[in-house]
Amino acid sequence: MKKDKVIKNKSDKIREVTVALTGLNAIDSPGPGVAVIRCLKEMPDFRFRIIGLSYEALEPGIYMNDIVDKTYQIPYPSAGTESLFNRIKYINEKENLGLIIPNFDAELYNFIKLVPKFEALGIKTFFPAMEQFEKRDKINLFDFCKKNGFLCPRDKTIVKIDELKIPAGKFGFPLVIKGKYYEAAVAHSFDAAQKAFLKISSKWGLPIIVQEFIKGTEINLAAIGDGNGNTIGAVPVRKLYITDKGKSWAGITLEDKSLIELAEKFIAVTKWRGGFELEIMRTPEGKPYIMEINPRFPAWIYLSSAAGQNHPAALVRMAFGEKVKPYKNYRVGKIFIRYSWDLVTDVEKFQKISAFGEI
Repeated sequence: MKKDKVIKNKSDKIREVTVALTGLNAIDSPGPGVAVIRCLKEMPDFRFRIIGLSYEALEPGIYMNDIVDKTYQIPYPSAGTESLFNRIKYINEKENLGLIIPNFDAELYNFIKLVPKFEALGIKTFFPAMEQFEKRDKINLFDFCKKNGFLCPRDKTIVKIDELKIPAGKFGFPLVIKGKYYEAAVAHSFDAAQKAFLKISSKWGLPIIVQEFIKGTEINLAAIGDGNGNTIGAVPVRKLYITDKGKSWAGITLEDKSLIELAEKFIAVTKWRGGFELEIMRTPEGKPYIMEINPRFPAWIYLSSAAGQNHPAALVRMAFGEKVKPYKNYRVGKIFIRYSWDLVTDVEKFQKISAFGEI
């Protein structure tokens, strides 16, 4: 007989939950999985069994035995919902999952489609509805922002390299060339725009989004909504160090009421359910342009916990039906600095996850 999804121990205070998460990679554009796990580990009234869900055998989180109890490979998003559900069903039969937290943009479509089936298995989820997810898509972002009174760069979606002439003539240079899910490049000439189109489209497919360049200070904002239009928490960060892919490698929490109000407005308009990240460019005049809306926790989400707002912890509580009081404050001046650490393991572990899909 299977144990319950959520178990209380003898003291009736510590709850034991099995959570499955994706995002265990740690390349120059790291996944949020490990940071989310670190946040969960700081919940004093929960004890988690962490199940990693990986796509590749060299994701470092697989081998971090101090934070991940067991890992299973799952099919790439391109395999579709049926393949994903069959794999999760198999994992659930062995692990009795209580909650799933996906942490990649590209996989969320499949996970959202499967919510009713997950619920039938007794697996909790807490991520946006399909309508919310699609409204903030890069392809729909400008129309969404215009309709709801947000500032956003003009853009043009294209599928052929010759179509670059249209946004180039309309917006001028530089231009920002973006993939549908990931990667972006700033092109200062037509030749550079063509090269960026070919590089990004060959890696992430079509269409390509060509966006007007906005000069300013790069701001990231992590926030979480309860699904009813209420903001549970919001923490803005100014980028201190940026990689060649435009990813934050260091950042500092800011005190800025206007940014919090921006997050609150977005959540009120969309009734967003779960965590998300706003990528903002604030012009020298102080105008906040929304560059992207990422529908999941950012890779730097552990900083929110260090600053006093544990967003993943709030998500867990809401997923299990608890009422969560909104965070009112956070510590300003908290800095995160990402670093590399060589994790040494045995080849047998790599062979096991590669051959059998679990370890």
